[in-house]
Amino acid sequence: MKKELVCTVCPLGCHLVWEDGILSGNNCARGYTFMIDELESPKRNISSTVKIISNNHRLLPVKTSAPIAKELVKKAVRLLMDVELSAPIRLGDVVVSDIFGTGVDFIATRTIF
Repeated sequence: MKKELVCTVCPLGCHLVWEDGILSGNNCARGYTFMIDELESPKRNISSTVKIISNNHRLLPVKTSAPIAKELVKKAVRLLMDVELSAPIRLGDVVVSDIFGTGVDFIATRTIF
């Protein structure tokens, strides 16, 4: 099996090639770790928004506190469609806790009064 990825761990953006258990193209050990993680259990961070009621702002930007499994991303974004919050909300407040039992939270990335 041949798998090609661009490493996103550092600014170098190495072109990684995994073929028959051998990795090429990485300029550091972090590229190897990145490829193994991506092959075994890919994870992603999510940035999105939730609705704000009774305020001049209509949307609050949120993000995950840590990466979650790639297969949960669409389901997690759909979960946010039903969330409505009232001000005040502070930067770092937990908006949705423990997304699908992963231990990862959606947190506010802006303060709104």
